[in-house]
Amino acid sequence: MAVPSPRPSRVRSRRRAAAPSADDRPRTPARPPRDGATTLVLGCGALAQELLELVRVNRLDHVEVRCLPASLHNLPGEIPAEVDRALDELKDGYEHTFLAYADCGTAGALDTVLERHGVDRLPGAHCYAFYAGLPEWQAIHDENPGTFYLTDFLARSFESLVIRGLGMDTRPDLAELYFSNYSRLVYLSQRDDEDLMARARAAADRLGLAFEHRRTGYGELATAMGRLGARLGVDVEMPGA
Repeated sequence: MAVPSPRPSRVRSRRRAAAPSADDRPRTPARPPRDGATTLVLGCGALAQELLELVRVNRLDHVEVRCLPASLHNLPGEIPAEVDRALDELKDGYEHTFLAYADCGTAGALDTVLERHGVDRLPGAHCYAFYAGLPEWQAIHDENPGTFYLTDFLARSFESLVIRGLGMDTRPDLAELYFSNYSRLVYLSQRDDEDLMARARAAADRLGLAFEHRRTGYGELATAMGRLGARLGVDVEMPGA
């Protein structure tokens, strides 16, 4: 999981009372499509930078990216309803719509929403699964189920999304509750960035976990955008590291 599942009442109430993270995007507004946009990519805020980079590098001028708050990583039970609301408000304004979410801890509830809307999503259970590639991620998971994962976004947002988001800034003792069953942290990096590497190592040290790094690039995110580009007659390329 990107973030351990908290005990419901105490931490959920803390998360709701906290100020919005600087990394969060506002709720998706029901504004009309940008001029010339025929394809909507509705994504998780945790993927916003990578999605926008793929669109920019490949000059997918007909694609508009809109993102839901990255803080939903901490509240997977709310993802299906938020996606349902956003699709109701937005998708009729576009010829094509794609959801840049995996299942993301919704236990199939997100797929029920997407079936009703006729919209496809990214493969796999979580963002780190499609970044690593599904067979590779399954091998990592089988090797050690007690693995906590970071992506570039989660390394950059560790303090706001994990420490403050789960209340450990004011209750450090909660770390033992959340992480007692974890033994290592695996950083799945999308690009080569010394600052993010240092942040990921510091996160592992802070949680008392062994550190491992695997450079994945954009993985299945680029593949999915490639299929989208094919619909538009564009060959999608990988952004530079």
